[in-house]
Amino acid sequence: MTLCVALLGGESSGKSSLAAALHTQLQNVHGLRAVVVPEHLRGWCEGHGRAPQAQEQTAIAAEQTRLIQVARQTLGVDVVIADTTALVVAAYSALYFQDDSLIAPALAVQRSLFGVHLLMGLDLPWVPDGLLRDSPCVRDATDALLRDALQGAGIGFQTVYGQGEARAQQALRAVGTALGRPLVWQDPALANGLRPWSCENCSDPECEHRLFTGLLSNR
Repeated sequence: MTLCVALLGGESSGKSSLAAALHTQLQNVHGLRAVVVPEHLRGWCEGHGRAPQAQEQTAIAAEQTRLIQVARQTLGVDVVIADTTALVVAAYSALYFQDDSLIAPALAVQRSLFGVHLLMGLDLPWVPDGLLRDSPCVRDATDALLRDALQGAGIGFQTVYGQGEARAQQALRAVGTALGRPLVWQDPALANGLRPWSCENCSDPECEHRLFTGLLSNR
């Protein structure tokens, strides 16, 4: 059975970076077939050159869910990583338009579709992008709304913190627990049998490796 992993959080909370890191670890290191479902809302905004209006939120949430379901039904896929879910769209709708009507159906999807719920910690720096990202305050408010909604619905989730490898390690452990197998972060190059080139004689001024790297640095 395919495991669906939900990455939840507001703008600039690290969902896309973690999705890419998880995909690399699961597929290239641990031999699982994994796919990433990107955030439909971002693609919508980039395509339209604007943020959606209140009446457009329902369709965006539904399309996000549809894309995840299509990925889950793909033959041979072990893990689907959802860069975001309809619940995040519902949170935006509640915050920007004071419309919480999308939250209940989004929670129903969250409960039925996903085996792992990962909430992004707020320890990453805020990075504006000029189109979608409003302010750190909105990110904080989105986090609070997501926590309240998940807790109120009795849906368990794990908050992941840190940057890069540290955050990926926590996410991998959660996915491994759901799959019933240990998953530990590894450098993809090392996992594929590659090793960084090292020379025991680099302190020797006649070392060919040192001379070669010196020539490159002087170009």
